[in-house]
Amino acid sequence: MHRRIEGKIVIATHNAGKLREMRELLAPYGIEAVSAGELGLIEPDETGTTFRANARIKAGAAARTAKLPAFADDSGIVVEALDGAPGIYSARWAGESKDFTAAMQKIEDLLQEKNTTDRRAHFISALCVAWPDGHLEEFEGRVDGTLVWPPRGTAGFGYDPVFLPEGHNRTFGEMDADEKHGLPPKGKGLSHRARAFVKLADACLKR
Repeated sequence: MHRRIEGKIVIATHNAGKLREMRELLAPYGIEAVSAGELGLIEPDETGTTFRANARIKAGAAARTAKLPAFADDSGIVVEALDGAPGIYSARWAGESKDFTAAMQKIEDLLQEKNTTDRRAHFISALCVAWPDGHLEEFEGRVDGTLVWPPRGTAGFGYDPVFLPEGHNRTFGEMDADEKHGLPPKGKGLSHRARAFVKLADACLKR
């Protein structure tokens, strides 16, 4: 039995891009969102070996500390020719300074070193909602595509400018928020985070 999300929720992230997207996704449901950063919560060590495990760690830590339901995302880009890298280490490839321009260049350099024409990649998003009593709700979304070079567009964040979703001719970096999310009633969810969120909304937000 799924548990409904009501009232206030903590968005367990210190990533400004993720925070903005999560607030955009939650806004239509009248959920008041406060970030982990605004509450001064410490970021827990992400010691999981999967996106789902790391989302669980972040949401659980925030829920216990804030004594409120907490919502966390762990996501990243998986490049086929790089044996799944950077995967769960996507943010770490950008370093302490969160330099995703350098991280995108690193991916491109590695692909060039391999002399491969395989530019397939996909984004994964694992969402977890945790309650202070330990109850969890977990959802996952994926979007397949290819990597382009040079990067295109300045919208979005992270690896968005090099990711061209399947069936589209513009990268996530060239899409505005509405197009990237592709949420109902206009769509079924386009981005990995939106696809996971559609599942979450059906289970925990809609009456």
